[in-house]
Parts: sequence; C-alpha cells; structure tokens
Amino acid sequence: MIQKLLVCAFLSAAAIPAQTTLTATATTRYFTGVRRNLEASADAMPADKYSFRLTDGQMTFREWLIHSAQRNYIDCSTLKGETAPKTDADIAALKDKAGVSQALKDSFSYCAAVIEKLDDAKVLASPQLTYSLLHIIVHNNEVYGNIVGYLRASGIVPPSTAGRALK
Repeated sequence: MIQKLLVCAFLSAAAIPAQTTLTATATTRYFTGVRRNLEASADAMPADKYSFRLTDGQMTFREWLIHSAQRNYIDCSTLKGETAPKTDADIAALKDKAGVSQALKDSFSYCAAVIEKLDDAKVLASPQLTYSLLHIIVHNNEVYGNIVGYLRASGIVPPSTAGRALK
C-alpha cells in the first residue's frame, strides 16, 4: 500500500511544470538529503561504536551502513542496466570504520551518477526501474531512521537535527 502511495506521489511530482522532472525532484528533494545524513552519520560515529547495537536482536551500526551500501549498488545497477560494481560479499567483508564509511560514500556516488543520467520516460515505463528509483530514497530514509537511535544512544546529535541547530 505504501509503495503505491509513493509511486503516486512521484508520478504527481513528474506532472509538475515541464522544467521539473521525476529524477530531478527525486534527487533534489530526497536523495541528496538522505545521502548527506547517512554519510555524515558514518563520519560522526566513533570507530569503536561501529559494532554497537541497540538491542541483541538488531543489526550493528556497521551492518546498517553495509546494508545501505549493498542496496544502493543493487538498485542503481538495476537502473543503469549493468551488474553491480561491488557485490554484497565485497561490502559485507568490510569491518573497520574507514572501509565501511568509504563503501557507503562510494555507493552514493555511484547512485548519484546513475540518477543524473536517468530518463524519466524510461523509468516510468518499467515497474522494476520505478521501484529501484523509489527504493533508493525510501530504503535509505528507513536506514537513517534506524541509525538515529544508535547515534542518540551514543551521545551524538543526528546530522538532520544538528543542521537545524545551526540556523
């Protein structure tokens, strides 16, 4: 149900004046913000907290970032029509903050380059491509929503909140 609503919202965004496109709207309003928040979170969390988990049943902070990077490569390679340049196993093998943080940033760079070259008509004509574009934004916001708790429990103000305090 929520996916249908999101598709409708994005399709409505595509119907806004001709200079505004689905991909430009997705990038400007949603992708760029969540990218900035996740990358800043990766930088803000101390290396010794990458193995932190809120409860025994949850993923570690590191695992959340790895999960985000893995899905970014899967979804963006689908949008580009190629095999992902990094495999799930490549990314899952990373253990230290520097490697995990860089993998996350690389996955976002890869996605930004893919999104920049997308053709709205092609994306909207394919349910799989539409899903992949929406998933990049929705999924990363879900990941960010989860790791905010990890940051706060570690005494760190999340980037999205810290930015508001500067205004």
